[in-house]
Amino acid sequence: MSVRPLRIGTRASALALWQANRVADLIRAQPGAPPVELVHIKTEGDLRTDIPLWAAGGRAFFTKEIDRAQLDGEVDIAVHSLKDLSTVIAEGLELAAVLEREDPRDALLTSHGAHLEDLPPAARVGTSSLRRRAFLLRARPDLTLLELRGNVPTRIERLAEGKYDAIVLATAGLLRLDLAAQIAARIETSVLPPAVSQGAIGVCARAGDEHALQWLRSLDHAATRVAVTAERALLRRIEGGCQVPLGALATLSGNRLTLRASVCALDGSVSMDCDERTHLDGNESPLAKAAELGVHVAEKLLARGAGIIIAEQRRPANQDLP
Repeated sequence: MSVRPLRIGTRASALALWQANRVADLIRAQPGAPPVELVHIKTEGDLRTDIPLWAAGGRAFFTKEIDRAQLDGEVDIAVHSLKDLSTVIAEGLELAAVLEREDPRDALLTSHGAHLEDLPPAARVGTSSLRRRAFLLRARPDLTLLELRGNVPTRIERLAEGKYDAIVLATAGLLRLDLAAQIAARIETSVLPPAVSQGAIGVCARAGDEHALQWLRSLDHAATRVAVTAERALLRRIEGGCQVPLGALATLSGNRLTLRASVCALDGSVSMDCDERTHLDGNESPLAKAAELGVHVAEKLLARGAGIIIAEQRRPANQDLP
């Protein structure tokens, strides 16, 4: 009798396929694992390249079609860049595993081979992220920020064509695609705080679907899961359903969990930071403690006026679009 394969839903970009194949390989390596198949799914984010990401109106821009395929039974597992996944998982699905995080920092790619501080005055920098725009302007108010869409190789091609003096991409994606040689500098998180969950891969399954869940439990990386739980709780409390100029990074050292978060005005003129920590112990769930820390940091930022800064995202007329 044939074994029912596990079908993995994924976008068809080079990075998405790398991530899906990584999960497939980890499943296949387990004794008795079923066959694994990849199913390519086009999302709105793949089709709507005519609008900037900050105007997309939600964090499910790259995921909702894959969610629908799971709920309709067309695929069993979905693999996502966790930073693309909404902090509220679609009803009927669960975040079954979080793989070990890659370097969460952003990377600067430039035709000049320079660090951020070495870029020429008014340098043209490409990015599709409100967060990157805001913090880049905090560091370099003179920069000219230009919209940049497309998959990773396409963005690098546009830099090579001379359309930008520099672009900013996630270090993790470049490493996974063997493009580390393209990196001029990894930008420290104190200068450019990463997106929530940046560098982590999330694997979703239907809630209670033991056919899939039994092969995903061993893939869950405990320290990464704790860290992203804190970050996602922070974002869930603070966001308004679309991109926000927020960066955050949680780190676990022993049983001490530290969460650093920053919110920045879109023009870089005003920012606020919060740095809090908690200790994990056996008396309470580590994930519950992590979520509490995330909410605590969000409340502190909101009390300091972060909500006013975040509201600026709803008036993006000052964005410099090509």
